[in-house]
Amino acid sequence: MTEFPITEASPVEHNTALPNHADVAIVGGGIIGVMTAYYLAQRGTSVVVLEKGRIAAEQSSRNWGWVRQTGRDAAELPIMVEANRLWQQLQRDTGEDLGLQQSGLTYLGQSAKDMAEFEEFVSLAKLHGVDSRILSGSEAGDLMPTASRSYLGALHTPSDFRAEPWIAVPRLARAALRQGAVLIENCAVRGLDISAGHIRGVITEQGRLSADQVLVAGGAWSSLLLRRHGVKIPQLSVKNTVLATVPVENVHNGGAADHILAFRRRQDGGYTLAPEGFHEVYIGPDAVRGMGKFFGPMMRSPFGRAYWPASPKGFPDAWGQRRRWALDGPSPFEATRVLNPAPHIKSVTKMLADFQQLFPQLGKISAQVSWAGMIDVLPDVVPIVDKVPDRPGLWVGTGMSGHGFGIGPAFGRILADMMCGQNAGHDMTRFRFARFGDGSKLVMGPGM
Repeated sequence: MTEFPITEASPVEHNTALPNHADVAIVGGGIIGVMTAYYLAQRGTSVVVLEKGRIAAEQSSRNWGWVRQTGRDAAELPIMVEANRLWQQLQRDTGEDLGLQQSGLTYLGQSAKDMAEFEEFVSLAKLHGVDSRILSGSEAGDLMPTASRSYLGALHTPSDFRAEPWIAVPRLARAALRQGAVLIENCAVRGLDISAGHIRGVITEQGRLSADQVLVAGGAWSSLLLRRHGVKIPQLSVKNTVLATVPVENVHNGGAADHILAFRRRQDGGYTLAPEGFHEVYIGPDAVRGMGKFFGPMMRSPFGRAYWPASPKGFPDAWGQRRRWALDGPSPFEATRVLNPAPHIKSVTKMLADFQQLFPQLGKISAQVSWAGMIDVLPDVVPIVDKVPDRPGLWVGTGMSGHGFGIGPAFGRILADMMCGQNAGHDMTRFRFARFGDGSKLVMGPGM
């Protein structure tokens, strides 16, 4: 089992020499980069994944481990239905244990507003053949018979999965390697190689890699790299704290969330806990520039986050972070190999207390490990998955807004097909790059 947290002290697994040329260079070894490489290599396309630190060391291994259709944006849902199928296929085809369990996911309702939102989603789910359904208060109680709280009702999707992020993504990376992809860790991309407006490849700390196309899938780091080349996206990074409990009695085999706490059964017999609706926002230059676009989503839950006046040193949007650098010298991506923010200690204490209060028969529970991750968020809380209109050969797959782990295999398949000149198989209008600058009205994704 891969040890967690994955940090820059973790052993380098992928240290192949940098080739001279690839059809596609991918910046970032998270779930989007890895799965795009998997499907490109499967099609016979030469592809190199370049990771400044370690595969899946940032948000791709720090998420809740939910593989959910429940509560998805209307444009994301058909893509997530495909992802649900692909996760099962990947576990079969790769022969890898990804920790995948079809144990269902549940949102617990505490108000009439919650129940109305659940009803709205069920109507959408039916259009796509998803088995989401409304549970009554007593049915929600039957799902978790030892819970101390009662609920008005719930939104439950039996066909949703849970998986183990820090196990799954590294194993999927090995599967991409077996398909023919090249993965290189500890190899930061310092910048894009652009000539006459066209992408020619990337400049890395190990030298130049010529490539016909480049995909930037750098998560929280994407905006910093793109802005260096005049490509601007309104991206904000928010911090979420998560913990893993020690193994305890099985009080619920799937994942569930109310307005206080999100929890998921893990393969090792413990639970992954996260505070529902609470994030930390660090104010930096990008946050200030994008404040107008982010005002709407922030007002949906103005007190559901903590605001800090400055990021720690080395964070992508820190006030002292370099925005310009020479491509023949060290870059910010080499200075911070793995973004490993400290967890919010009060949240850790509160989550344990909340979980113990919800399931008092468990008694005092200890945390096995706690961690935090920086979630790359866009103003409408859905990602960009598109080519950059005025930079031929440049693609962006970022701003997954905390949704990327579950939907990653499908977005990887879509990006691979689009980069090969094929149809995406879905309406990708919602995810277009230009939507923040073409005068379009911002359409918010769901709050669930």
